[in-house]
Formats: sequence, C-alpha cells, structure tokens
Amino acid sequence: RVWEALNDPDKYVIVQPAPAVRVGIGECFGIPAGTSQTGRLVAALRRLGFDDVFDTNWAADLTIMEEGTEFLGRVKSALTGGDAVLPMITSCSPGWIKFVEHTFPTELDHLSTCKSPHMMFGAVLKSYYAKKINKDPKDMFVVSVMPCVAKKLEIARPEMTNDGLRNVDAVITVRELGDMIKSAGMDFLSLPEE
Repeated sequence: RVWEALNDPDKYVIVQPAPAVRVGIGECFGIPAGTSQTGRLVAALRRLGFDDVFDTNWAADLTIMEEGTEFLGRVKSALTGGDAVLPMITSCSPGWIKFVEHTFPTELDHLSTCKSPHMMFGAVLKSYYAKKINKDPKDMFVVSVMPCVAKKLEIARPEMTNDGLRNVDAVITVRELGDMIKSAGMDFLSLPEE
C-alpha cells in the first residue's frame, strides 16, 4: 500500500518516523546498534518519494499536553465532587491498551482517552496541516514508521478516524523501511545527511 501511494501522482504522501527509527535503521545496513542516522534517514525517505517527512517526537509533546489537560480535568472534577475516575493511566502502546481491554476490562475508565503520538499526528496532518498546504485530506496518505508491530493493529481501530478518514493509513516497521530502501537500489551508507 505504501509503494502504491508513493507511485500515485494524486496522493500527497507524508511519513513520520518514531524516534527509535533513527537508530534502528542503521542496523539494516550494518551500522553499529545505537548509531543515529537521522540525516541519512531523511535523505532515504525523500528519495523514496515522500512529499513531507515529520518527526513523531513533535506529536509526543502534543500528546503530553492533551494528557495533562485530561488529567487536570479529572482532578478538578474529583475535587468538586464529580465522578472522575482516578488514577488516570496512560500508555502510547497499543499492545498494552489491548492487554488492559482483554485482561482488566473493568479498569477501562482509568485509561486516558488520548490517542498515541503517531495517531494524534495523523489527525493533525489531515486537518490543520491539510488546510495549511491547501490539500484535500482525502488525497493525503500518512505513513508511520514504528519499531512495534502493534501499531499496525492500532490504525485499524474504529476510533482512529476523523471525518470518516483514517488518521494514519499505513504503518511499516524499521525492517520494512530498510527493505524498501534496499529494493529502491539506494546505497544507504553513501546518502548525504539531510
């Protein structure tokens, strides 16, 4: 689906790698584990054809602000005699959220209602950013590069949409991105720092 979107001239394709991707991608090309490859990563993503490259890290800050606002609202409600559920539990891991849903379903009200950073960013890209760049959100295709395969399941959840559009259209792993770079014939090690 990602290749198809990249080859569709009518699609505006945006990619957002998670912070771990900058060090994980190097291992696909024999670079020692833990070596940051941010510049080469951006160069590779641009050469693959992505129209925009964003860092999911920005959305982590957005998520923290949303979670903080939700928490303060719950505390204020509790202090004024409301029925707020505390403690509030948060996690950006869809695997952990699924675990709670299946193992502790009576505790669901404790979970924060905030989306994970990459999902929140997808929603922002297809709303605010779409208006900013004058694009129809229907013509946008958002790809997240994540170190965890549980993120693939997360994008299929029914609540991960706005205005009938998925927040994120595809999730690929670091290894899948490495395979894409290799199949495009790029020499990752010779890419410039962009």
